[in-house]
Amino acid sequence: MAEEPNAKECGKCGRDLPLAAFARDKNRRDGLQVYCRECVAEYGAAHYRRRREAMGKPVREKVVVPAGHKRCPQCRETKPHSEWERNKASSDGWASYCRACRAGRNRASYFKRQYGLTEAERDAMVASQRGLCVICLKAPAVHVDHCHMTGKVRGVLCFNCNSAIGKLGDDPDAVRRAAAYLEGNSWKPILVAPGVYQLPS
Repeated sequence: MAEEPNAKECGKCGRDLPLAAFARDKNRRDGLQVYCRECVAEYGAAHYRRRREAMGKPVREKVVVPAGHKRCPQCRETKPHSEWERNKASSDGWASYCRACRAGRNRASYFKRQYGLTEAERDAMVASQRGLCVICLKAPAVHVDHCHMTGKVRGVLCFNCNSAIGKLGDDPDAVRRAAAYLEGNSWKPILVAPGVYQLPS
């Protein structure tokens, strides 16, 4: 019985290479592709470049990534695996974006989902308020405030003012009574019916 060869010549680069250097191809007599893996990859990269250039789109250059690292497609930085979240569903076991970019994408997604705002729209609101909370006019505006009934965004407040109106139940009458109280005009509620109190005139 003839001895099985342990090497094969690549039909493109002409090198004699181990069989492991060739991908499988069941349509071939020896069960292996004609070109080695390296030549196939180079051909695929060249084909990709030609196709992208023909469409007028930018061509991504191949970046050599050292072991234990991954390149983020958003910030285009090569970072160690310690700066990536694990993802069992991906081919390499790591998330598609680094931790920093992923946090930014999650934040942008949250603003759109929760308030119907982009981060740029939120930043424009803050700029229109000169960066200050519209209630206290002192602290930086950092918390988006919205009506819990309609979902409409009202403005961007500081933490204290946002939590204060929330604790007052987003009730304008309660806020007015609180303002009157601070001005020394407190009132004693008069019960006119079960659960109904007369407001001050």
